[in-house]
Amino acid sequence: MNSVDVLLVEDNMTDAELAIREFRKNRLANNLVHVKDGEEALDFLFARGKFEAVRDVAYPPKVVLLDIQMPKVNGIEVLKRMKEDDRTKATPVVILTSSKEDPDIQQCYALGVNSYIVKPVNFERFAEAIKNLGFYWLLLNQPPLQQQAPWPTH
Repeated sequence: MNSVDVLLVEDNMTDAELAIREFRKNRLANNLVHVKDGEEALDFLFARGKFEAVRDVAYPPKVVLLDIQMPKVNGIEVLKRMKEDDRTKATPVVILTSSKEDPDIQQCYALGVNSYIVKPVNFERFAEAIKNLGFYWLLLNQPPLQQQAPWPTH
């Protein structure tokens, strides 16, 4: 499970299923992981709990799609913890939420989010947004090279 294209953090199963279907239909994410709350997202990202034996933090997802309003730990807290940690701070994070609230938008950008997208209510527009999002972040965007371990000293 080291190679992950997309980490989808979404508690709404309808939205999650639609996003997953669009990624697969457009062959944009062969390795997509879906988690249902912020706590599970942090466990995945930092290889804790049930992900401890199957994940290596050295291989972050290519992009994290993150909802804001979730149980246990909200998306803003997940974003904050990711951007505070050297292992995950360069990982692109896209907020994908129904919140159009300006304080949420301001706070996310202040914390270092890469993009903030309000989920379209219309089914076709949501599907198109997911397709465009995947195309950009997985095919066009050039991420930084993985951090390399320093040369051993003798």
